[in-house]
Amino acid sequence: MTRPRAVVIGVGNEYRRDDGIGPAVAARIDALGLPGVLVTLCDGEPAGLLDIWAGVDLAIVVDAVLCEPSAPGRIWRTTVDALRGRTRATSSHALGIPDALPLGRALGRVPGELVVLAVEAARLDLGAGLSDPVAAAVPRVVQAVLAELERLGTRKDS
Repeated sequence: MTRPRAVVIGVGNEYRRDDGIGPAVAARIDALGLPGVLVTLCDGEPAGLLDIWAGVDLAIVVDAVLCEPSAPGRIWRTTVDALRGRTRATSSHALGIPDALPLGRALGRVPGELVVLAVEAARLDLGAGLSDPVAAAVPRVVQAVLAELERLGTRKDS
């Protein structure tokens, strides 16, 4: 199998309310069948991310974040380093994307470019279903992912 040029990684757990934003966006992108794009899910653990994004030109990670104060559904396009520097926003995972990048650099298993699309969550308790503001953000996040892929030259009609 040919290595994809890009990977879209939906990070999260669809049974923890808004933490399901990553899987929801990944499912919509996967349904498009974009050439040269691998779409996958990850629980955010660093080792899993390293295997998924190693050697691709572009990795796009979609994840929920907790912010204080919060504006649920707000979308942040950022890098891992910038996300780590925010003292008032954290991933919904104990170890995750910010931990994976330094490890990947040390092991030589990083993508050419990494973009994080972080969506502010309203709730992360047990249960299925996104909150209304986060569900309303899904189409905008899908469009943001497609815009990133377009920069790489990957198009729906290719």
